[in-house]
Amino acid sequence: MDVLTENFSLYGKGFLGTVELTVYSSILALVLGFFMASCRVSPVGSLRVLGTVWVTVLRNTPLTLLFFAVLLGLPRFGLVLPFKVFAVLALGCYTSAFICEVLRSGINTVPTGQGEAARSLGMTFGQTLNTVVLPQAFRSVIPPVGSTLIALAKNSAIAGAFSVTELLGTYKTLNELGYSIIWTFIWIAVGYLIITLSISALFNVMEKRWGVAR
Repeated sequence: MDVLTENFSLYGKGFLGTVELTVYSSILALVLGFFMASCRVSPVGSLRVLGTVWVTVLRNTPLTLLFFAVLLGLPRFGLVLPFKVFAVLALGCYTSAFICEVLRSGINTVPTGQGEAARSLGMTFGQTLNTVVLPQAFRSVIPPVGSTLIALAKNSAIAGAFSVTELLGTYKTLNELGYSIIWTFIWIAVGYLIITLSISALFNVMEKRWGVAR
């Protein structure tokens, strides 16, 4: 317990840093994922190509390499931002590719006849997607979206290697101070467990309220 009690503020800063990264990156991932999923099912060919390229490139790029590209590459083009913002961009964009495919799979579960019926009533593609298709798709994608965001929370540990304050990065300071590396990592693991279980509990509540009855 000494590792935790004597360094509670350090653990607290790391924990809050991971929570912030998770929350902001999740918002970005959901917004981009929704947009790219809309592109993937759009009747406009250029938008479908955009969505396909986005998903293909990001899903097949190692996250660490994406961090290097964002944190070290963008400043070379004159875009200088705090490292935490760059980390949110890398995590959010990477995860958005997976959110996109989850949403697209949910959209594909909606019978095509419903979309055709909506269009026969004169509804535009956007109206059909937002009022007919997505509300039904949302119910079926709650569990996989939750799993994807849990993975995002754990992936945020990479940000510590790029001078971003987060939970895993606290081990460096504690190791230099001579604390037991085993107990250091145990309390780090407890912190991640709290975050991931909180996300899981939130999505369990959402699934019970809005999910598809099995």
